[in-house]
Amino acid sequence: MRCPVATAPRNRCYGMASGPHPLDSHLGPPARRYLQPALRSPRRGVSVNTIPNPPRTERATYGDFTLTDAVRPGPRSPVIPREGYRVQIYRDPRSSIRLPMLTAAVSKERLFDAFLALMEPLGTSLHVVLESSHAGTAVEYRRRGVEKMVLLSHFCEFEDLLMNDGCTGIAVMSRKKFVEVQFDEHKLLNVYARDLKPYRRALRSVGVRKRELLPLISEGDHLHHTTAEYETGFRRLCAWVGVEDTEEVLSDGAE
Repeated sequence: MRCPVATAPRNRCYGMASGPHPLDSHLGPPARRYLQPALRSPRRGVSVNTIPNPPRTERATYGDFTLTDAVRPGPRSPVIPREGYRVQIYRDPRSSIRLPMLTAAVSKERLFDAFLALMEPLGTSLHVVLESSHAGTAVEYRRRGVEKMVLLSHFCEFEDLLMNDGCTGIAVMSRKKFVEVQFDEHKLLNVYARDLKPYRRALRSVGVRKRELLPLISEGDHLHHTTAEYETGFRRLCAWVGVEDTEEVLSDGAE
């Protein structure tokens, strides 16, 4: 059953990201992050702090494509958001890893369904990484060996956070296959897998088609949205999932 969408908080505040955000390669490179730390791009002057007078960039709809509240194109961005997915080869600059990669931009009304569809081929036992940049730098919290149905129930409970918070990202990894599904801070869906066919079928099942040219909102100037309520919600999600550093998460920002 489809999970209900909660109403996002009204007090929107945006921080400008000039080019890639702290999590832009964030949740990538692909998985096995239990064996080695994630590699990250330089921050390049990114700020996601709450600002008192956010710029007037409230446009959310571009033709038949609607953004969530998490991110907006910056005033100088040439990117016009559109729906679709593209396929490329991920090459790790620090190793010999080469892996097929899929990235999808999905309109708001189908986005969570698309994410749930991509979870189906992963298997029943999973690893999960929850990432936060609410403090301005990316921090990971991990849980090994969680049952898929339990994890999906948590994600459905926190659908509003996952859809609309520009400082929350997640990655889910199969325990048995070299495959990772990401739902990142830009609300883009990324898949790393040796065989992308099941994930392409999953996207087609919710009406998302391949495009040879698909500029992504993360590739131009863009604005991330968060609130104090979303930061609190992220800590609650960590507690529900049972991440390894739950006590640290719950103490973050505590008065």
